[in-house]
Amino acid sequence: MTDKRSIVKKATSAILKALAVFLTTLALIVVALLGVIYVLVKGPSPTAQKLFVLSVRETSAIGFLANIYLSDEELAKLTVSEIVKEPSEKTDTSLIEIPTPTPSTQPNDSETDIPEITEEEKDIEVVRISGSLYEGVMLIVKDPLRLFVGTPDELGGKGLKLDEMVEKYDAVAGINAGGFYDPFGGGHEGTPDGMVICNGEVVWGEPDIKLNVAGFDDTGILHVGMMTTKEAMDAKIQWAVSFGPALIINGKVQSFESDLISGLNPRTAIGQRIDGAVLMLVVDGRRMNSLGATYGDLADIMLDFGAVNASNLDGGSSTLMIYEGEVMNVCASVTGPRALPTTFLVR
Repeated sequence: MTDKRSIVKKATSAILKALAVFLTTLALIVVALLGVIYVLVKGPSPTAQKLFVLSVRETSAIGFLANIYLSDEELAKLTVSEIVKEPSEKTDTSLIEIPTPTPSTQPNDSETDIPEITEEEKDIEVVRISGSLYEGVMLIVKDPLRLFVGTPDELGGKGLKLDEMVEKYDAVAGINAGGFYDPFGGGHEGTPDGMVICNGEVVWGEPDIKLNVAGFDDTGILHVGMMTTKEAMDAKIQWAVSFGPALIINGKVQSFESDLISGLNPRTAIGQRIDGAVLMLVVDGRRMNSLGATYGDLADIMLDFGAVNASNLDGGSSTLMIYEGEVMNVCASVTGPRALPTTFLVR
Protein backbone atom coordinates (compact mmCIF):
# COMPACT_ATOMS: atom_id res chain seq x y z
CA MET A 1 0.00 0.00 0.00
CA THR A 2 2.88 2.32 0.86
CA ASP A 3 4.47 1.66 -2.55
CA LYS A 4 1.20 2.52 -4.33
CA ARG A 5 0.89 5.76 -2.37
CA SER A 6 4.49 6.59 -3.19
CA ILE A 7 3.91 5.95 -6.91
CA VAL A 8 0.75 8.10 -6.89
CA LYS A 9 2.55 10.88 -5.03
CA LYS A 10 5.45 10.82 -7.49
CA ALA A 11 3.09 10.84 -10.48
CA THR A 12 1.10 13.72 -9.00
CA SER A 13 4.30 15.63 -8.32
CA ALA A 14 5.51 15.09 -11.91
CA ILE A 15 2.16 16.26 -13.33
CA LEU A 16 2.18 19.37 -11.14
CA LYS A 17 5.75 20.20 -12.16
CA ALA A 18 4.89 19.78 -15.84
CA LEU A 19 1.80 21.93 -15.38
CA ALA A 20 3.84 24.59 -13.60
CA VAL A 21 6.40 24.61 -16.44
CA PHE A 22 3.60 24.88 -19.01
CA LEU A 23 1.84 27.72 -17.20
CA THR A 24 5.11 29.55 -16.63
CA THR A 25 6.02 29.22 -20.32
CA LEU A 26 2.55 30.38 -21.34
CA ALA A 27 2.78 33.35 -19.00
CA LEU A 28 6.18 34.31 -20.44
CA ILE A 29 4.78 34.09 -23.99
CA VAL A 30 1.81 36.29 -23.04
CA VAL A 31 4.09 38.83 -21.33
CA ALA A 32 6.41 38.84 -24.36
CA LEU A 33 3.44 39.30 -26.70
CA LEU A 34 2.08 42.16 -24.62
CA GLY A 35 5.55 43.71 -24.65
CA VAL A 36 5.76 43.50 -28.44
CA ILE A 37 2.30 45.02 -28.80
CA TYR A 38 3.27 47.83 -26.41
CA VAL A 39 6.39 48.63 -28.44
CA LEU A 40 4.35 48.66 -31.65
CA VAL A 41 1.54 50.90 -30.42
CA LYS A 42 3.47 53.10 -27.98
CA GLY A 43 6.91 53.04 -29.59
CA PRO A 44 8.67 55.73 -31.61
CA SER A 45 7.41 54.61 -35.02
CA PRO A 46 4.02 56.07 -36.10
CA THR A 47 4.16 53.87 -39.20
CA ALA A 48 4.53 50.64 -37.18
CA GLN A 49 1.76 51.78 -34.86
CA LYS A 50 -0.67 52.50 -37.65
CA LEU A 51 0.16 49.36 -39.61
CA PHE A 52 -0.36 47.15 -36.55
CA VAL A 53 -3.66 48.77 -35.61
CA LEU A 54 -5.07 48.61 -39.13
CA SER A 55 -3.93 44.99 -39.57
CA VAL A 56 -5.54 43.61 -36.41
CA ARG A 57 -8.72 45.70 -36.72
CA GLU A 58 -9.41 44.10 -40.10
CA THR A 59 -9.68 40.69 -38.43
CA SER A 60 -12.68 39.26 -36.61
CA ALA A 61 -10.66 37.20 -34.12
CA ILE A 62 -7.85 39.45 -32.84
CA GLY A 63 -9.20 42.94 -33.43
CA PHE A 64 -9.32 43.47 -29.66
CA LEU A 65 -5.50 43.62 -29.50
CA ALA A 66 -5.61 47.18 -30.80
CA ASN A 67 -7.61 48.21 -27.71
CA ILE A 68 -5.17 46.91 -25.09
CA TYR A 69 -3.01 50.04 -24.90
CA LEU A 70 -5.04 52.53 -26.93
CA SER A 71 -8.23 54.37 -26.04
CA ASP A 72 -11.17 54.68 -28.41
CA GLU A 73 -10.17 58.27 -29.07
CA GLU A 74 -6.60 57.27 -29.99
CA LEU A 75 -7.89 54.51 -32.27
CA ALA A 76 -10.26 56.94 -33.98
CA LYS A 77 -7.38 59.32 -34.74
CA LEU A 78 -5.40 56.47 -36.30
CA THR A 79 -8.19 55.24 -38.55
CA VAL A 80 -10.39 58.21 -39.44
CA SER A 81 -8.02 59.53 -42.11
CA GLU A 82 -7.73 56.16 -43.81
CA ILE A 83 -11.31 55.64 -44.90
CA VAL A 84 -11.50 54.56 -48.53
CA LYS A 85 -13.56 56.96 -50.63
CA GLU A 86 -16.51 55.52 -52.50
CA PRO A 87 -15.82 55.53 -56.25
CA SER A 88 -18.23 57.48 -58.42
CA GLU A 89 -16.83 56.29 -61.75
CA LYS A 90 -18.61 53.50 -63.63
CA THR A 91 -16.93 50.70 -65.54
CA ASP A 92 -16.34 51.70 -69.16
CA THR A 93 -17.12 48.49 -71.04
CA SER A 94 -15.62 49.86 -74.27
CA LEU A 95 -12.15 49.45 -72.76
CA ILE A 96 -12.46 45.64 -72.71
CA GLU A 97 -12.31 43.48 -75.83
CA ILE A 98 -13.85 40.08 -75.19
CA PRO A 99 -12.38 37.34 -77.42
CA THR A 100 -14.39 34.88 -79.50
CA PRO A 101 -15.78 32.11 -77.25
CA THR A 102 -13.56 29.03 -76.97
CA PRO A 103 -14.77 25.42 -77.19
CA SER A 104 -14.94 25.36 -73.38
CA THR A 105 -17.81 27.87 -73.36
CA GLN A 106 -19.38 27.37 -76.79
CA PRO A 107 -22.34 24.92 -76.60
CA ASN A 108 -22.28 21.97 -78.99
CA ASP A 109 -24.57 18.96 -79.08
CA SER A 110 -22.06 16.74 -80.83
CA GLU A 111 -19.09 15.72 -78.67
CA THR A 112 -17.17 14.66 -81.76
CA ASP A 113 -17.24 18.26 -83.03
CA ILE A 114 -15.41 19.64 -79.97
CA PRO A 115 -11.68 19.86 -80.69
CA GLU A 116 -9.30 18.61 -78.03
CA ILE A 117 -7.56 21.38 -76.10
CA THR A 118 -3.84 20.72 -75.73
CA GLU A 119 -1.73 21.76 -72.75
CA GLU A 120 -0.27 24.65 -74.73
CA GLU A 121 -3.75 25.90 -75.64
CA LYS A 122 -5.18 25.76 -72.11
CA ASP A 123 -6.62 29.13 -71.29
CA ILE A 124 -5.67 29.10 -67.59
CA GLU A 125 -2.24 30.15 -66.39
CA VAL A 126 -0.83 29.92 -62.84
CA VAL A 127 1.76 32.50 -61.74
CA ARG A 128 3.47 32.52 -58.35
CA ILE A 129 4.09 36.06 -57.10
CA SER A 130 6.11 37.57 -54.27
CA GLY A 131 6.87 40.96 -52.78
CA SER A 132 8.92 42.19 -49.88
CA LEU A 133 6.27 41.17 -47.34
CA TYR A 134 4.02 38.71 -49.15
CA GLU A 135 3.70 35.62 -51.33
CA GLY A 136 0.70 34.73 -53.45
CA VAL A 137 -0.77 33.15 -56.55
CA MET A 138 -2.31 34.70 -59.64
CA LEU A 139 -4.66 32.61 -61.78
CA ILE A 140 -5.17 34.03 -65.28
CA VAL A 141 -8.33 32.80 -67.02
CA LYS A 142 -8.30 33.93 -70.64
CA ASP A 143 -11.99 33.24 -71.27
CA PRO A 144 -14.14 35.39 -68.90
CA LEU A 145 -17.30 33.49 -69.80
CA ARG A 146 -15.97 30.58 -67.76
CA LEU A 147 -16.44 32.62 -64.55
CA PHE A 148 -19.56 32.28 -62.40
CA VAL A 149 -20.65 32.65 -58.78
CA GLY A 150 -21.08 29.52 -56.68
CA THR A 151 -23.33 29.46 -53.59
CA PRO A 152 -24.69 26.89 -51.11
CA ASP A 153 -28.04 25.31 -51.94
CA GLU A 154 -29.72 27.86 -49.70
CA LEU A 155 -28.35 31.26 -48.68
CA GLY A 156 -28.92 32.50 -45.15
CA GLY A 157 -27.74 29.47 -43.20
CA LYS A 158 -24.62 27.37 -43.26
CA GLY A 159 -22.07 28.04 -45.95
CA LEU A 160 -19.87 25.65 -47.90
CA LYS A 161 -16.09 25.44 -47.89
CA LEU A 162 -14.33 26.25 -51.14
CA ASP A 163 -13.50 22.62 -51.92
CA GLU A 164 -17.17 21.74 -51.37
CA MET A 165 -18.24 24.52 -53.75
CA VAL A 166 -15.75 23.32 -56.38
CA GLU A 167 -17.03 19.77 -56.03
CA LYS A 168 -20.70 20.83 -56.07
CA TYR A 169 -20.32 22.66 -59.40
CA ASP A 170 -17.60 20.39 -60.84
CA ALA A 171 -15.47 23.51 -61.27
CA VAL A 172 -11.90 23.64 -62.54
CA ALA A 173 -10.86 26.41 -60.14
CA GLY A 174 -12.22 28.78 -57.54
CA ILE A 175 -11.54 31.50 -54.99
CA ASN A 176 -13.55 32.90 -52.09
CA ALA A 177 -15.65 35.91 -53.05
CA GLY A 178 -18.06 38.07 -51.02
CA GLY A 179 -18.24 38.59 -47.27
CA PHE A 180 -20.74 37.11 -44.87
CA TYR A 181 -22.70 38.25 -41.82
CA ASP A 182 -22.03 36.00 -38.84
CA PRO A 183 -21.24 38.42 -35.96
CA PHE A 184 -21.31 35.86 -33.15
CA GLY A 185 -19.86 32.90 -35.00
CA GLY A 186 -23.16 31.06 -34.89
CA GLY A 187 -22.62 29.01 -38.03
CA HIS A 188 -24.33 31.41 -40.44
CA GLU A 189 -21.43 31.81 -42.85
CA GLY A 190 -23.96 31.25 -45.62
CA THR A 191 -25.53 34.67 -44.98
CA PRO A 192 -24.03 37.09 -47.52
CA ASP A 193 -23.17 40.64 -46.50
CA GLY A 194 -24.56 42.54 -49.49
CA MET A 195 -25.98 41.53 -52.86
CA VAL A 196 -25.51 38.28 -54.73
CA ILE A 197 -26.48 37.82 -58.39
CA CYS A 198 -26.55 34.38 -59.98
CA ASN A 199 -27.42 33.67 -63.59
CA GLY A 200 -28.88 37.15 -64.06
CA GLU A 201 -31.11 37.02 -60.97
CA VAL A 202 -30.72 38.86 -57.66
CA VAL A 203 -30.74 36.04 -55.12
CA TRP A 204 -29.72 38.18 -52.13
CA GLY A 205 -29.68 41.87 -51.29
CA GLU A 206 -31.77 44.98 -50.68
CA PRO A 207 -32.93 46.77 -53.87
CA ASP A 208 -32.02 50.41 -53.12
CA ILE A 209 -28.72 50.15 -51.25
CA LYS A 210 -25.53 51.09 -53.11
CA LEU A 211 -22.77 48.59 -52.53
CA ASN A 212 -19.26 47.85 -53.75
CA VAL A 213 -19.81 45.17 -56.36
CA ALA A 214 -17.64 42.89 -58.46
CA GLY A 215 -19.65 41.19 -61.19
CA PHE A 216 -19.62 39.94 -64.78
CA ASP A 217 -22.17 41.01 -67.38
CA ASP A 218 -23.64 38.85 -70.14
CA THR A 219 -20.63 39.44 -72.41
CA GLY A 220 -18.05 38.54 -69.75
CA ILE A 221 -16.98 42.08 -68.83
CA LEU A 222 -16.11 42.62 -65.16
CA HIS A 223 -17.86 45.59 -63.52
CA VAL A 224 -16.48 47.01 -60.26
CA GLY A 225 -17.56 49.91 -58.07
CA MET A 226 -20.72 51.15 -56.39
CA MET A 227 -24.15 50.11 -57.65
CA THR A 228 -27.63 49.11 -56.53
CA THR A 229 -29.31 45.88 -57.59
CA LYS A 230 -31.36 47.87 -60.14
CA GLU A 231 -28.21 49.38 -61.61
CA ALA A 232 -26.69 45.92 -61.74
CA MET A 233 -29.71 44.59 -63.62
CA ASP A 234 -29.60 47.56 -66.01
CA ALA A 235 -25.95 46.71 -66.70
CA LYS A 236 -27.01 43.09 -67.44
CA ILE A 237 -24.85 41.70 -64.64
CA GLN A 238 -25.12 37.92 -64.60
CA TRP A 239 -22.82 36.97 -61.71
CA ALA A 240 -21.89 39.29 -58.84
CA VAL A 241 -20.97 39.59 -55.17
CA SER A 242 -20.51 42.53 -52.81
CA PHE A 243 -17.22 43.50 -51.26
CA GLY A 244 -14.56 46.09 -51.75
CA PRO A 245 -13.00 48.44 -52.12
CA ALA A 246 -12.62 48.75 -55.87
CA LEU A 247 -8.88 48.75 -56.59
CA ILE A 248 -8.80 49.92 -60.21
CA ILE A 249 -11.57 51.40 -62.36
CA ASN A 250 -10.98 52.06 -66.06
CA GLY A 251 -7.23 51.80 -65.57
CA LYS A 252 -7.13 54.26 -62.65
CA VAL A 253 -6.00 53.22 -59.18
CA GLN A 254 -8.60 54.29 -56.62
CA SER A 255 -8.26 56.56 -53.59
CA PHE A 256 -5.66 54.87 -51.41
CA GLU A 257 -2.37 56.41 -52.47
CA SER A 258 -0.90 55.55 -49.06
CA ASP A 259 -0.09 51.89 -48.31
CA LEU A 260 -1.40 52.62 -44.82
CA ILE A 261 -4.96 52.76 -46.08
CA SER A 262 -5.15 49.17 -44.82
CA GLY A 263 -3.15 46.71 -42.78
CA LEU A 264 -1.12 43.69 -43.82
CA ASN A 265 -3.44 40.71 -44.15
CA PRO A 266 -4.29 37.75 -46.39
CA ARG A 267 -6.11 39.12 -49.43
CA THR A 268 -8.25 37.94 -52.33
CA ALA A 269 -8.93 40.06 -55.42
CA ILE A 270 -10.35 39.79 -58.92
CA GLY A 271 -9.56 41.84 -62.01
CA GLN A 272 -9.71 41.91 -65.81
CA ARG A 273 -7.26 42.82 -68.57
CA ILE A 274 -8.05 44.73 -71.74
CA ASP A 275 -8.20 41.42 -73.65
CA GLY A 276 -10.92 40.12 -71.29
CA ALA A 277 -8.67 37.73 -69.36
CA VAL A 278 -9.71 37.45 -65.71
CA LEU A 279 -7.12 37.85 -62.96
CA MET A 280 -7.86 35.84 -59.80
CA LEU A 281 -5.46 36.69 -56.98
CA VAL A 282 -4.79 35.34 -53.50
CA VAL A 283 -2.06 36.64 -51.19
CA ASP A 284 -1.03 34.73 -48.08
CA GLY A 285 -0.73 36.50 -44.73
CA ARG A 286 -0.11 36.09 -41.00
CA ARG A 287 2.95 33.94 -41.69
CA MET A 288 6.64 34.58 -41.06
CA ASN A 289 7.48 34.51 -44.79
CA SER A 290 4.28 36.28 -45.87
CA LEU A 291 2.88 38.91 -43.51
CA GLY A 292 0.20 39.94 -45.99
CA ALA A 293 -0.68 42.73 -48.40
CA THR A 294 -2.30 46.16 -48.30
CA TYR A 295 -4.89 47.48 -50.75
CA GLY A 296 -2.06 49.39 -52.39
CA ASP A 297 -0.12 46.15 -52.84
CA LEU A 298 -3.12 44.50 -54.51
CA ALA A 299 -3.57 47.43 -56.88
CA ASP A 300 0.13 47.34 -57.81
CA ILE A 301 -0.01 43.60 -58.49
CA MET A 302 -3.11 43.99 -60.63
CA LEU A 303 -1.51 46.83 -62.58
CA ASP A 304 1.60 44.72 -63.15
CA PHE A 305 -0.64 42.05 -64.70
CA GLY A 306 -2.41 44.57 -66.93
CA ALA A 307 -5.70 44.98 -65.07
CA VAL A 308 -8.09 47.64 -66.36
CA ASN A 309 -10.60 46.96 -63.58
CA ALA A 310 -10.08 45.17 -60.27
CA SER A 311 -11.71 44.79 -56.87
CA ASN A 312 -10.71 43.56 -53.44
CA LEU A 313 -12.76 40.59 -52.20
CA ASP A 314 -13.22 39.10 -48.74
CA GLY A 315 -9.83 38.21 -47.26
CA GLY A 316 -8.28 37.19 -43.96
CA SER A 317 -9.04 33.62 -42.95
CA SER A 318 -11.37 33.28 -45.96
CA THR A 319 -8.58 33.75 -48.54
CA LEU A 320 -8.18 30.52 -50.52
CA MET A 321 -7.65 29.28 -54.07
CA ILE A 322 -8.16 25.83 -55.57
CA TYR A 323 -7.08 24.80 -59.07
CA GLU A 324 -7.51 21.34 -60.55
CA GLY A 325 -8.15 19.87 -57.10
CA GLU A 326 -5.05 21.43 -55.52
CA VAL A 327 -5.07 24.09 -52.81
CA MET A 328 -2.79 26.78 -54.22
CA ASN A 329 -2.07 28.86 -51.09
CA VAL A 330 -1.88 28.57 -47.30
CA CYS A 331 -5.11 29.17 -45.40
CA ALA A 332 -4.59 31.68 -42.57
CA SER A 333 -7.19 30.10 -40.30
CA VAL A 334 -5.78 27.86 -37.54
CA THR A 335 -8.96 25.75 -37.75
CA GLY A 336 -8.72 25.23 -41.51
CA PRO A 337 -10.71 26.61 -44.47
CA ARG A 338 -13.87 28.50 -43.59
CA ALA A 339 -17.39 27.98 -44.85
CA LEU A 340 -18.43 30.65 -47.35
CA PRO A 341 -21.62 32.11 -48.83
CA THR A 342 -20.16 32.88 -52.27
CA THR A 343 -17.24 31.93 -54.49
CA PHE A 344 -15.98 32.86 -57.92
CA LEU A 345 -15.61 29.60 -59.82
CA VAL A 346 -14.26 28.60 -63.23
CA ARG A 347 -16.13 26.16 -65.45
